[in-house]
Amino acid sequence: MKVYFLGTGTSQGIPVIGSQHSVCKSTDRKDKRLRVSVWIQVDNQSIVIDCGPDFRQQMLVSGCTHIDGILFTHEHADHTAGLDDIRPFFFKQGGIPIYASQRVIANLKRRFDYIFETENKYPGAPSVVTHEVSKDEPFYLGNVPIIPIEAYHGNLPILGFRIKDFAYLTDVKTVEEPELEKLKNLNVLVINALREEPHETHLTLKEALDFIQKVNPKRAYLTHISHLLGFHAEVQAALPESVYLAYDNLEITI
Repeated sequence: MKVYFLGTGTSQGIPVIGSQHSVCKSTDRKDKRLRVSVWIQVDNQSIVIDCGPDFRQQMLVSGCTHIDGILFTHEHADHTAGLDDIRPFFFKQGGIPIYASQRVIANLKRRFDYIFETENKYPGAPSVVTHEVSKDEPFYLGNVPIIPIEAYHGNLPILGFRIKDFAYLTDVKTVEEPELEKLKNLNVLVINALREEPHETHLTLKEALDFIQKVNPKRAYLTHISHLLGFHAEVQAALPESVYLAYDNLEITI
């Protein structure tokens, strides 16, 4: 399995437009972060988790040319606003399979009604094949088993996903005990760590590290990072062993 970090930034990305913050002005490429997303290649399947406003740029840089399915964690714009940019994939492949909760699919249908239209459809619009998923039922994407994991983004229930010994959770604030059982015996965990200061809907760095200690994966990578967390090199130097600050275009093999 290969995991490619398409983006590791928070909702505004880094640099933030107009910001004079020192991290936003950094010349280190690891301090420049697009909106959060990953591309997973496993058992001949090409899977993307979340499709945010930087999707086109991410696909061009990564070299991804085929998508077997897009998994959505939740409906917020930094995770969904790039859906129209699936058009090149649609023109080559036909309807692109998407996997999301009932609530998220309903939200996408309102915002991207022309994509879901079946009558009098504009010829340049892409199409999707929807698959409703929930925390209660594992599913297959091709021959790859996927386990949804419910978490809470503040009060909003969202989904993370486990694929074999890899799990990806972002925008998490809390995970209830029954769902933690799904995270046992992981090789790699990806989890969000926004900043050091408290936040109502995201894990802080300390909270993320506590979560990692509880789940106890062999390796962990932090994502959905704000410029307020600090410079990549300085944060990485202070992290515990086997915990890494992810960065855009990082590729790992599991």
